[in-house]
Amino acid sequence: MIETKRFALNRIAAPALRLADFFALAAKLGMSAIELRNDIRDGAVTDGLKGSEVVRLAREAGVRIVTINALQQFNLPSARAKALDELDSLLALCKEIECSALVLCPNNRADDARSPEQKYHDTVEALNTYAPLFSAAGVLGYVEPLGFGISSLASAEVALRAIHESGASCYRVLVDTFHSYLGPDSPAMFDDPAVIQKIGLVHVSGAEASIPKSQFSDAHRVLPGPADVMHSAALMVRLEKAGYRGMYSFEPFSAEVQALGAKELASALRASIEYLSHV
Repeated sequence: MIETKRFALNRIAAPALRLADFFALAAKLGMSAIELRNDIRDGAVTDGLKGSEVVRLAREAGVRIVTINALQQFNLPSARAKALDELDSLLALCKEIECSALVLCPNNRADDARSPEQKYHDTVEALNTYAPLFSAAGVLGYVEPLGFGISSLASAEVALRAIHESGASCYRVLVDTFHSYLGPDSPAMFDDPAVIQKIGLVHVSGAEASIPKSQFSDAHRVLPGPADVMHSAALMVRLEKAGYRGMYSFEPFSAEVQALGAKELASALRASIEYLSHV
């Protein structure tokens, strides 16, 4: 059984809630952590609140801020200057609000004409470039493969190889059940305890649409339940058997989930926690 305190809540699940109410929702459900984002509310990660106020609200609710999502296009050389500027400000914010990690998302555009070899090289180069900044800030970087066909980094196995080649100790891989389902990796890779030790966080969502994998988008991501065609619960069982004891963070992008009122969302999350905790 997975303890409720090992579940976290990504703010994409309830972008309309004020920050204090979002913290309170997670705490009410028995969760111990939350994730913030810079792609909602016009990019205002903390809704304009000072870092000290955010820390106070989190402590009062009894939750930790485990990531900010995300530094985008981290492995695209033409976006490097912009990424470095954003990285400086995001790492400073992480320190200010006592957030332990920043998520790194790869370029995910159809017009990316680089070869697989070049994409890998650029990923390693980016990790080498950013590592001193992460280390100086005392913040971890969670590299999140995106399983879409157009992604420049779709594989957790490739991400782990790039992290290893960089030689930096500040990186972990972020496993996402949705992207693991869409991507090229075999679930069997997560049977290896050595892989498990390099996972920083697991994002959890489900999908219930009866469509080919190539047609899935973030909009299909709901809360996992018995109808989940991705079998996110089975992947969690696999991770647990191999020794994973980290956090599972709910990340449903579906507009239907986001439109739920606080009480309805709490009920839906409680049902999903109950389902996932006992698989």
